[in-house]
Amino acid sequence: MSPVIGVLALQGDVAEHVHALRAVGVSTKEVRTVDELQSVDGLVLPGGESTTIARLAGIFELLEPLRAAIKDGLPCFGSCAGMILLADRVLDGEVDQPTFGGMDITVRRNAFGRQVDSFETELEISGIAGPPMHAVFIRAPWIEEIGPEVEVLARVTEGPAEGRIVAASQGNVMVCSFHPELTSDTRLHELFVQKVKGTP
Repeated sequence: MSPVIGVLALQGDVAEHVHALRAVGVSTKEVRTVDELQSVDGLVLPGGESTTIARLAGIFELLEPLRAAIKDGLPCFGSCAGMILLADRVLDGEVDQPTFGGMDITVRRNAFGRQVDSFETELEISGIAGPPMHAVFIRAPWIEEIGPEVEVLARVTEGPAEGRIVAASQGNVMVCSFHPELTSDTRLHELFVQKVKGTP
């Protein structure tokens, strides 16, 4: 049976992730309530504004249920703001900025600069065959530190941010700094679907 993958639909690139997931052949559900969270096999946390998403999660009484679901093994994939929300530690965030946690990483918000510093590049991503993936970075974070169980999936290979980690995986959680939902390349979504299905 094909898994049902939710997209946290509080703010951000919800429709774009739904479109990408449907393109790889899985059923999707927009998640705004605890009941909806409990009905999905995996969850995508979209790009957007991390502080706004966290605040709305509190208003919708999803903050603690999300933390519990991730801790209990719910497969999650966070892009850009979603990566910040899945990090155990955040630099340059708001004071006491809450996250859902789940990955032993330290993420720096807006690490690549302001909106005008947004850029695109090609990335080789571990676990994805074929040509490099075109990656769109918009006010993007990067991963500053990783724990021993975190697998690095991609690093920037050129420019002033050369060597910075921009995609990683740990257990049931996968994250990236960029916006795969803004391109037609669905290979990262396919990789997440494999994680949800429990296949390598």
